[in-house]
Amino acid sequence: MSHANSNHHAGEQDVVEAIVPLMPIVLPVGGALLIFLLAFIAVFMS
Repeated sequence: MSHANSNHHAGEQDVVEAIVPLMPIVLPVGGALLIFLLAFIAVFMS
């Protein structure tokens, strides 16, 4: 039973390690999208 849990935990670690190299691309794109949406809402409300 504990062997199955260790395999599941190792799978989660692999997913995290796969996402980490993409963070320098994902964070600026997400930030730019958030700023654009906030500016659109501000212009629309005014």
